[in-house]
Amino acid sequence: MLEPVNQADVVVVGAGIAGLSAAHRLTSAGVTTAVLEAAPCVGGRMSTEKVDGFRLDRIGQLLFTSYPELRLTPGLDALVLRTFAPGVVLHHDGRRHRVGAPAGAGSARGALNAVRALAAAPRSTGVPRTAGMPATRPGARVLDVGAPLRLRALLGRLATTPVERLLARPELPADQALIARGTPARTVDGFLRPLLAALLCDPELTTSSRCADLALRSFAGGRMCVPEGGAEALPDLLAGALPPGTVHTGVRVTSVSTTSVTTAEHGEIRCRAVLLATDARAAAELLPGLRVPDFHPVTVVHHTTDEPPTTGAALLLDADRGGPVAHTAVVSHVDPSRAPAGRALISSTVLGTPPEGVDTAVRMHLARLYGTSTHRWETLAVHHTPEAVPAMRPPHDLRRPVRLLAGLYVCGDHRDTSTVQGALHSAHRATAAILSDLGTGSMNRAEPLPTLRKAA
Repeated sequence: MLEPVNQADVVVVGAGIAGLSAAHRLTSAGVTTAVLEAAPCVGGRMSTEKVDGFRLDRIGQLLFTSYPELRLTPGLDALVLRTFAPGVVLHHDGRRHRVGAPAGAGSARGALNAVRALAAAPRSTGVPRTAGMPATRPGARVLDVGAPLRLRALLGRLATTPVERLLARPELPADQALIARGTPARTVDGFLRPLLAALLCDPELTTSSRCADLALRSFAGGRMCVPEGGAEALPDLLAGALPPGTVHTGVRVTSVSTTSVTTAEHGEIRCRAVLLATDARAAAELLPGLRVPDFHPVTVVHHTTDEPPTTGAALLLDADRGGPVAHTAVVSHVDPSRAPAGRALISSTVLGTPPEGVDTAVRMHLARLYGTSTHRWETLAVHHTPEAVPAMRPPHDLRRPVRLLAGLYVCGDHRDTSTVQGALHSAHRATAAILSDLGTGSMNRAEPLPTLRKAA
């Protein structure tokens, strides 16, 4: 006989950052909550593998200091963000030398200064050396991105335009919108296309132009960053801030209703409301008819060496798509906690379907991008995630409903934008709907579920 389980106000299915942040808001409002996770640990796709002192993110999505939900989400007060060097680094035509932004510049300003330097520098001498960047070799070609003042105006407008106005713009695939708005082709190909591909995990830029505008707005208004200690820092902080006994791992939910969930291991758990906070496919398995989007696959290849490239803490983009790597960085220069002393961690992202022999292809590409031999680099891990990021092709509803029925709710990056910001914001919307429907206060005094295993 299964042991009886205690009733809770809300059962949250899924312990990714959306489910955990929702649980924190609910418990803070006095609503008793149980979070059920099928995996043996919390975090979902925001996981970090630990290998010989290295911390290796499975997907490695880029964050921005300008994400509002990072500041608004309870439980993330102790989150430490490690920022990349201002701006980006561009590689072009297989012969580009990397260009950095002046030290102390903000991300958008730094990128614009780099763009202006690229457009203005003589082709025979390259551009001035900046902090942490190697000198340009004589005779190197300079990437002419064109119209830097227009680009400066574009990013400046995006940084200050209210989100509501961006969402009211006509919607096209991002690739078409960049050209339709009259942006010079050199600027698009030399800067915006590789940048947006990295931010959206979409190499063909089929993403909605509204989502692309939001991504550029985040870039223009903040700094690219990663969580100190790896992507798992976010779910770990959120889980650690919940009352003891709230999160239960190794529990597989097989069906849901407005008043209960049924688990394979522990039978039925009665409640007043259910919040599905799983990925889109798992949510649709529990609720047939729920839309499952297409996904962008992402492969992250982690290498280590004791002689790191001299790019500093910069994000390196390949402007001419000369190989499988969309972007790469010496991540240990951004966050030293990700590698043991004396070793460098280089993390590179391949978008789309990876080639056969992906590690060999990535090594060859990195040798050109960094201008150094990668023969002696050690491969730490190759993480391929076929359904890494939900696609946001037009028409894309950035505020998909989170209330399916009274008592049944859903959240996650598939209900908003396919970003950490979107996952957290969808959880914010879902908990607001739950609290509105349930009213304030708790009707149940739930004790820790004795038959379920608690998260560490």
